[in-house]
Amino acid sequence: MNGNNRPLTLVFGGSRGIGAACVELLARNRADIAFTYASQASAAHAGEDKASEHGATVRGYCVDIRDAAAVDATFVRVREEFGRAVTGVVANAGINVPPAPLAQFPDDAFRSLVEVNIVGAFNVLRAAAREVADGGAIVALTTSLVRHAVPGVGPYSATKAAVECLVRSMSKELAARQVRVNAVAPGPVDTDLFRAGKNDEAKARSASMSPLNRIGLPHEVAEIVAFLLSDKASWVDGQIVQANGGMV
Repeated sequence: MNGNNRPLTLVFGGSRGIGAACVELLARNRADIAFTYASQASAAHAGEDKASEHGATVRGYCVDIRDAAAVDATFVRVREEFGRAVTGVVANAGINVPPAPLAQFPDDAFRSLVEVNIVGAFNVLRAAAREVADGGAIVALTTSLVRHAVPGVGPYSATKAAVECLVRSMSKELAARQVRVNAVAPGPVDTDLFRAGKNDEAKARSASMSPLNRIGLPHEVAEIVAFLLSDKASWVDGQIVQANGGMV
């Protein structure tokens, strides 16, 4: 396949967890990849090396998605360095904070969630709507907790619900350009973000939320993202795909 004919996907939040699994799988599927990271440059470079083993061109960029100008500049830089517009965008970058009842939820924790998970996602999706090539695809990562209420995580779930609203509207707005916009809403997945602050008992409780009684794996979610980016999903638009082992 000629380099200029390869799919070119920009993964926001691609240095670890689900994002890193997406980068590796898409590279294995012979797409060129640009991905972003907020910190941990060494992990990002390791991801570049691992994904590049599959013959794809893979480059990492340090970006704070809260900065709209930085997000816009990333699309420009990727277009210039790869010589073409992106054909796919994955809006995966996000954060979580320790759970707490709404009555005791800290102001700074809520503001952090909003700034990254809503404002940051808005910046990424807005730029993607402008920059993705005609006939391309955009996939955002949300959470099944939007539909499965759990005490203490209401503010986090609310920020992801906002992203789903953006996705549904965008799917209508970009249809004339044949750009598909979908979201994947995982249940508990074995990532650093999931494991942070959880003991074995908490992990077991999360596993029990699924009738399969286990935690999902990053590559299982990446497979769905890759499908939604591909021509195999040409008739899938404006959908929220729940990858949660039957949790909801």
